[in-house]
Amino acid sequence: MDQLTDDQLFATLDGEANSIAIIVKHMSGNMLSRWTDFLTTDGEKPNRNRDAEFEAPPATRAALLATWGAGWACLFSALQPLTDADLARTVTIRGEVHSVLQAINRQLAHYPHHVGQIVLLAKHFAHDHWQSLSVPRKGSAEFNRRVAAGEASQR
Repeated sequence: MDQLTDDQLFATLDGEANSIAIIVKHMSGNMLSRWTDFLTTDGEKPNRNRDAEFEAPPATRAALLATWGAGWACLFSALQPLTDADLARTVTIRGEVHSVLQAINRQLAHYPHHVGQIVLLAKHFAHDHWQSLSVPRKGSAEFNRRVAAGEASQR
């Protein structure tokens, strides 16, 4: 998102597509619902309006990034205190029982899907100015050389 203009964060490819801003709003809404009081309340909170997550994104880059940060902070705050024993506990999402491990895996499959959408859109909008987030095209040999020389890491 740092590689894009403000306008690009809110742009859509067509009338059915979501902007990066909408995807961020949806992800944050999902995270706040799923991870707030994770072990003690249903993951689909009564105050969540999922449909509204796909309308009216935050109005500015700053508000968008604050929304993004709030979602991730909620997730990490919920995961950090979990113990091995907590993984065998159960939680509910929309009234359906999941083990804690299942619930975590469910979300860790959902979020990368949307992050991939964000990266695809960002790469599309940035096109010639895109800076790769991993090994750039035609850069594998140089990256492998740097790893072998101890100048880079795959971690």
